[in-house]
Amino acid sequence: MPQQTFLHMHRVTYAECTIGNHIYYARYLDLLEAARGEFFRHLGITFQRLQESDTVFPVIEARLRYKGAARYDDVLRIEVGLTGLERVRLNFAYRILNEEQKLLVEGNTLHACTSTTEKLKRLPDELVAKLLPYVVETKKP
Repeated sequence: MPQQTFLHMHRVTYAECTIGNHIYYARYLDLLEAARGEFFRHLGITFQRLQESDTVFPVIEARLRYKGAARYDDVLRIEVGLTGLERVRLNFAYRILNEEQKLLVEGNTLHACTSTTEKLKRLPDELVAKLLPYVVETKKP
């Protein structure tokens, strides 16, 4: 994981679980989205503010590796960092652990920086400055 890691806690809801009492596999992407949103809030920049300034970050690739199951009412620790920061791309890395610190999911999402009309654009300098402490490998933006 990156030098600095943002931590987001999440309690598993009944609605996220299957009849077998584990989180439905695709719901983990929702958890990563929530953690990413809280990470940006922590940085002082909300997705809404970015969108109002014509900047969005669509996911262009997602990868999850499942190592264990989270169950109803578990409290999860979601770690968020970056493994790549380029001119128009962000690569987020995630780890989801349970209360016993057992690794349940590893993942990453790759995002493009675009306008709301889907035209590629350079990452805002203010955002790059706030993201740098969370990056492991950096290509100059």
